[in-house]
Amino acid sequence: MAFDLKTVELIALGASVAANCHPCLQTHRKKALEAGLTELEIRDAMEVGRLVRTGAASSMDKLIAHHSCEQALSKNDNSCC
Repeated sequence: MAFDLKTVELIALGASVAANCHPCLQTHRKKALEAGLTELEIRDAMEVGRLVRTGAASSMDKLIAHHSCEQALSKNDNSCC
């Protein structure tokens, strides 16, 4: 792998948060500390994952709302949007 261990663990931390994987986060936080990452670096990686997760959730919410609106409009229901 082209990445060093610290970079791999930073990526794994962010991905764990984005995927909502609690066991993954615990495992990779421990590995990150063992690899010599600081608490600040760990927090920053987790924050990146949180931002990705939040953006993905927001995008999904908009998609759901769009499809719900389309379904209501196809039934001549004007209460949507």
